[in-house]
Amino acid sequence: MRWWLSITYESMTRIPILLAALWWGSLTTIGFLVVPLLFAHLPQAAMAGAMAARLFTAQTWVSCLCALLLLVCSRSNRPLLPVPAAQGIFVFIVSAMLLALMSEFAVAPRIVARENLRLWHSIGSAMFVLQWICAGATLWKLAGALPEEAPR
Repeated sequence: MRWWLSITYESMTRIPILLAALWWGSLTTIGFLVVPLLFAHLPQAAMAGAMAARLFTAQTWVSCLCALLLLVCSRSNRPLLPVPAAQGIFVFIVSAMLLALMSEFAVAPRIVARENLRLWHSIGSAMFVLQWICAGATLWKLAGALPEEAPR
């Protein structure tokens, strides 16, 4: 039998936690590992900044996709999330997605234009950390909502 034919509804309920883990993990990797390494190892801060901007743009779309898929998982005819978990994470998902979009379309253009750089960089960093906290809270709540498996 093909493996995809043996996928059950119970195994599909793990998809939201995988999405949340991808989301939080990608934010953690980009924001707290890759971008600092760029500034530490590239010869010019301008080069590191340009590459960081591209990475943050890609991260915005990863964040939006994960958030949208999590919302779909919680609001379909047969939700993949337990109802209390879906209600508990809705605010975190929407908040993080809005933070990502505001960072991309309101803050990033001002940073690229070098308009009051210290202010806008601080605002963008704060928004990124808030987004990271929201994604982490989503992952934490989903991990706590997983049903206990019976021993085999």
